Amino acid sequence: MSSRLIGVGVGPGDPELVTVKGVNALRAADVVVVPVMDTGERGRAEATVLHYVPAEKVVRVVFALNERTDRARREAAWDAAGERVAALLRDHGAVAFATIGDPNVYSTFTYLAQTVAESVPGTVVETVPGITAMQDLAARSGAVLTEGTEPLTLVPVTAGAAVLKDALAGPGTVVAYKFGRQAGEVAEALRETGRIGDAVWGSALGLPEESVRPAAELDGTPLPYLSTLIAPPRRDGGRGGKL
Repeated sequence: MSSRLIGVGVGPGDPELVTVKGVNALRAADVVVVPVMDTGERGRAEATVLHYVPAEKVVRVVFALNERTDRARREAAWDAAGERVAALLRDHGAVAFATIGDPNVYSTFTYLAQTVAESVPGTVVETVPGITAMQDLAARSGAVLTEGTEPLTLVPVTAGAAVLKDALAGPGTVVAYKFGRQAGEVAEALRETGRIGDAVWGSALGLPEESVRPAAELDGTPLPYLSTLIAPPRRDGGRGGKL
């Protein structure tokens, strides 16, 4: 039988936001891989997983998670991680990979799956969706992501603040991920596009150090890397005005 690699979304950090299907997938797998940075500290995915499976079932695999400047180093880390997981698949029928948020939304899992598929032909790749940071922030802040015919644009600010500014100039709600290190530029873009009034940001959602604040309070101070921003559009038409 073919081995199975299952990407499991474990949400933005609050262990109560892992789906029942996600918990079942983690518990049914022979081993659960969690990504860690080369500095070795426990990440959100690992901390969440440990609420549901014993530590002896968890395998920590190093990824260059935040490496964007040194492509050779990043790809070497992907290759090494892929080979580590490929070796696990040769010995086990089902390997789960836990990722924060959703495995199909800006996740390390997509790169891992490509690498493993080449190393272990016939591997069946599956994913279990997870709750995203924008959903969690919307719930905690009261922000409405979309109404009626409004579009929703998701932008990683690692692509540059100019990309975010272009999105803010368009219609619908704009969500920005990973904007913490460019908080000052993001605040400036919000003000220039008239979007700052209803915008909110959050970090460490569901964790003791959680922060959920109005974007109008942004003062340029760098924020945690995984901060999330929601900038709704102006809604002047009353109930159902966007239908």
